Amino acid sequence: MITLLANLFIKNKDDVDSPDVRKAYGILSGGVGIFFNLLLFAGKFFAGLISSSIAITADAFNNLSDAGSSVITLIGFKLAGQKPDPQHPFGHGRMEYLSGLAVSAAILIMAFELVKTSVGKLFHPEDIVWNPVIIVILLVSIAVKCYMFLYNRSISKKIHSEAMMATASDSLSDTLSTTVVLATTLLAHFTGLKLDAVCGILVGLFIFYTGFSSARDTLNPLLGQAPEPAFVKEIEKIVMSYEEIIGIHDLLVHNYGPGRVMISLHAEVPANGDIIHLHDMIDNIERDLQSRLKCNAVIHMDPVCMDDPEVIMLKEQVSCFLSDLDSELSLHDFRVVKGPTHTNIIFDVLIPYHFRISDEEVCLRLQNHVKEMNPCFFAVINVDKKYA
Repeated sequence: MITLLANLFIKNKDDVDSPDVRKAYGILSGGVGIFFNLLLFAGKFFAGLISSSIAITADAFNNLSDAGSSVITLIGFKLAGQKPDPQHPFGHGRMEYLSGLAVSAAILIMAFELVKTSVGKLFHPEDIVWNPVIIVILLVSIAVKCYMFLYNRSISKKIHSEAMMATASDSLSDTLSTTVVLATTLLAHFTGLKLDAVCGILVGLFIFYTGFSSARDTLNPLLGQAPEPAFVKEIEKIVMSYEEIIGIHDLLVHNYGPGRVMISLHAEVPANGDIIHLHDMIDNIERDLQSRLKCNAVIHMDPVCMDDPEVIMLKEQVSCFLSDLDSELSLHDFRVVKGPTHTNIIFDVLIPYHFRISDEEVCLRLQNHVKEMNPCFFAVINVDKKYA
């Protein structure tokens, strides 16, 4: 059904990098989710009333909260699809992440209420009334939620949306929780075991875990998580495909929401190269990145000395010392500034996060090594971190 509706109502439905197409998918998914969840709430609430089952009634309100979550998802995608404006020059794409976070919060609140109610029923159990209609309603609910999980997951993969994946995870948790409720209802009828309250607690705890996982996945992009390694490798591949580029460093990826990515990097070029030609090449690389990766790129040129034997030798010596210290360490922007009384050896050293040696200790060892090379040498070191 989703595929049919997408074919009917989403123009250029395969252009998933377009904010308008993403918004259309989000609105479509949210609308279908609202319809199904309200339908399931009505059916389960009726089943809970006639059976006096706290687990079934709780599952019904779970679906009602899912309908509210679908409303949040719909609104979130609609807001995320707004065009940039003077107050938000990078667009509103992060609203999609906020909507996913709101859905996760709703899941957590619902889980808490379910556990609290079930604990009360644990001490004051009630007999569950058997009715075949209840079994039919629960089976239909499981089938519908399975379908909702599949289409939400499919859309999530298609448009690379954490918010949609959170909704898919919620549908999967609903499928499992309703299956447990069904099993408990059947056990109560055929064996007399009253596991209704226990079932409610287990379902609530499972839903809480699902909500926590979804919150973590949607919160990471808001906090500024590291980019995907495959995306970084693609950037490096494109930039390094140009002959005059010697190397790249200081790569930063700024994510302002799906389809709104900005990158900046330093590209090493020959210091004796033609500045006009090199600048034109950098412009071409920026356009290439924008065309192929759908991102805005800003590239800074770093001139690298290629024909001074002394500078090359000094750089190799310092690089070897770094490599001996730890293979994870590297340097860039190496240059030598000579003066009448001393020579400054200037470079940046790339130190990973949570490195076994402190930044200060690494710099001190480098400074001592440079001083041992020549008492007139003085190391000027800038510490860099790997952001991508």
